[in-house]
Parts: sequence; C-alpha cells; structure tokens
Amino acid sequence: MAKPLSRPYSRYAAQAAELLGLTIHEARIRRGMTAAEAAERAGISRGLVNRIEKGEMGCAIGAAFELAAIVGVPLFDAEPTTLTRYLTDARDKVALLPKKAGRTTQAVKDDF
Repeated sequence: MAKPLSRPYSRYAAQAAELLGLTIHEARIRRGMTAAEAAERAGISRGLVNRIEKGEMGCAIGAAFELAAIVGVPLFDAEPTTLTRYLTDARDKVALLPKKAGRTTQAVKDDF
C-alpha cells in the first residue's frame, strides 16, 4: 500500500508543532544565528530547519528537539537535571506496567 500524501492531525498536535516551530525560530533569531548555521550545528538541512520552524508535522521529532536544544529552547519546562530526574521516574513507572495492553478474551468469573 502506498504511503498517503498527507495525514490528518488533531488541532492540538498541529498547534503544538507550530508553537514549537515559532519558539525555535524566535530563539534562533535572538541568538543571531542563520538557518544555515543552525542546520550545520544540528546536522540537518537548511530546508528541514525551515520546515520545523513552520511547524510542519512531517519533520522528525529528533531533529526538532535537537534544533530546540541548539537554540536554547527548553523542552518540557525543565532544567537538564530536572529533565533527567523526570526521565528516570517515567522509566521506573513504565517498567512496572504490563508489556502489552488490550482487552482480555476470557470471561471474568465473579461468582464467589
């Protein structure tokens, strides 16, 4: 099956991507950095920098996060040490969850 040309996204997701892009753009300009300089530091193309800054949804999240880090946009409203702690806590919680999620196919025996 061929990949669809466009994919529908929720308004929330689209607005979040646009907000991140505009925030990255503003931070890059404040630092006096050109799109080409930011692209070189991030190891991506100048075109990808422009697409991220426009909030396009097809951009790789890793590239967007790396670009945000390079221009000084804090992710998740956390300092690097706080982010590390949050990540450790999240990993601990996920480790306690079942490996799969889904409905059980067996009938529940509730006649005690």
